[in-house]
Amino acid sequence: MADSSARYVVAVDGGGSKTDAVLLNLEGELIAHARRGGSSPQVEGLAESVETVDSAVQAVLAGIDPSALVQVSLYLSGLDLPQEIEDYRAAVAGLPWAGSNLVLDNDLFALLRAGSDAPNAVAIVVGTGMNAIGLRADGETYRFTALGGISGDWGGGGSLGSDVLWHAARAEDGRGPQTLLVDALLAATGASSVAEVTEDIHFGRRAYGSLSSLSPLMMATAAAGDAVAISVVKRQADEIVAYARASIGRLDMAGEAVQVVIGGGVARSRDPLLLARTRAGLAETAARAELVVVDAPPVLGAGLLALADAGADAAVLAQARVALGAVRP
Repeated sequence: MADSSARYVVAVDGGGSKTDAVLLNLEGELIAHARRGGSSPQVEGLAESVETVDSAVQAVLAGIDPSALVQVSLYLSGLDLPQEIEDYRAAVAGLPWAGSNLVLDNDLFALLRAGSDAPNAVAIVVGTGMNAIGLRADGETYRFTALGGISGDWGGGGSLGSDVLWHAARAEDGRGPQTLLVDALLAATGASSVAEVTEDIHFGRRAYGSLSSLSPLMMATAAAGDAVAISVVKRQADEIVAYARASIGRLDMAGEAVQVVIGGGVARSRDPLLLARTRAGLAETAARAELVVVDAPPVLGAGLLALADAGADAAVLAQARVALGAVRP
């Protein structure tokens, strides 16, 4: 039976593919963890996102009275604009755990906190898609609109996977250069031709979203020396640098020590070409920039932020970092 005098925080990190919720006590101990599917309101829709988050929160509460919560912090992909945050707050307002102690913001803040305590930092997620935030020591931030192609976005597993098909299709029909991506795609999908994959997507026999799972093919084919794949991996590295350069420049941090934290599945692959080109680009952007690849789950950062907002001291945060580090990314 739950201790009726105990007090807790709930933290949620929600991305395009998964949602993690954790319940911690004020001593920094991990009491419960639940995982659900993706909860980005831009991808899933507002109602389904709220349903997913609520399911995860209810799972970690498991009978604990929401009145015992001193802090609830939700960090979600797709909360990029003030209007999106306001809409989400209104959508969860009637839920028992969503009180006046609710913090809502983009999941990049959780990624940043999971990977860095530096006063000047940039967090870049290279997961299914891409987004970034910059944070300066005085608390000033720089954000991106992050609405896909209409806001100039490219990169992440979705883009890399769709580019596997794009380049393979052009190689097969003669419009583009020959590439090992054709054989890699056919081996991965079991299709007899690239045209078959394209037609399957067109007629709904394959989900377009499944293309993101093909992104490792791009890295592997580049590692095999394929010129087309190499050019795409280089473009991905250049896009990471572009986010960092914009954030650092807009916050006037070019002369400062800055940690550039990258996370998400594509970043965690630690592809040698990707990281080498990214580091080289960062060195040209800001001489004191340091690249940090985050292996820790972003919910670690969400939990630390929630505890800090609840008044936790350094010892409690250290305890929580160890406990949350055990959560599988």
